[in-house]
Amino acid sequence: MIRHIVLVRFRPEVSEAEIAAIFADLAAIRARLPGVIDIRAGRSESPERIERGYMHGFTVDFTDWAALAAYQDHPDHRRVGAALVAAAEGGIDGILVFDLAC
Repeated sequence: MIRHIVLVRFRPEVSEAEIAAIFADLAAIRARLPGVIDIRAGRSESPERIERGYMHGFTVDFTDWAALAAYQDHPDHRRVGAALVAAAEGGIDGILVFDLAC
């Protein structure tokens, strides 16, 4: 399994409703792409409070690297990715991605 971890620093003017809409759009991808096991998204609830501005994030679990590659090439991913970049503080600089082989 591959866990795709994405942390986002949204611009201050981006509302929680706008963020929720982006995450809902992301969650809908699961039904359209084979190899997507699960998608979870939300705001940090960490008691440690060391998010360094990355207050929102999501994970996408894939069956394998090929499923991740299919997701990256999918037009729905590109659309949601463009919305994330547009809403992130500093564009792509406000997004952190980490892929973990489990």
